[in-house]
Amino acid sequence: MFTGIIQAIGTVSEIQINKGSYVLSISTPDNFLDKVKVGDSICVHGACLTATKLEGNVFKTDVSVETIRCTSFKQLEKNSKVNLELALTLSDHLGGHLVTGHVDGIGKVKSIEKESNSTCLTVTAPKDIAKYIARKGSVCIDGVSLTVNDVDGDDFTVNIIPHTLENTAMIEYQTDAIINLEIDLIARYVERLHTY
Repeated sequence: MFTGIIQAIGTVSEIQINKGSYVLSISTPDNFLDKVKVGDSICVHGACLTATKLEGNVFKTDVSVETIRCTSFKQLEKNSKVNLELALTLSDHLGGHLVTGHVDGIGKVKSIEKESNSTCLTVTAPKDIAKYIARKGSVCIDGVSLTVNDVDGDDFTVNIIPHTLENTAMIEYQTDAIINLEIDLIARYVERLHTY
């Protein structure tokens, strides 16, 4: 479990492809991996992955064919920047919202506009998950916990404050960028109760 509060920006240093799955090597800032052990979960750009090997400031992780199919990971290349968050412990401060690291689908950045000192991001979500995104609800974009400003059909907007922009890989976003989306956990269960 995660909060959607990004703790570091990592850099993809190597991608090994084996029968459609990946082994990613991700370089991290100094001290980020100090408390990480092999087998620990790390949220990488919104997807919960397992650290399989630790080498100094680099960790390796396996990415399954299913994860590649459901995420923007197929767009990763050497030197791509990724958002990182370590898994919660029971004593941690919950600063964002409850994030599972289970990506529901990929969206596309429709527009990026400056709004005072913030950045307004308009995202088009896949139709099958757009119905779960509600005004003033929570959404996770590439692992970042955000509040939905408005919804218009399959499009929704969020505001990115300067601190978030400067301390996440969002600073590299451009129009038409493909991004990982995770809907609010509560919305999944409400839908299931309603349709069961």
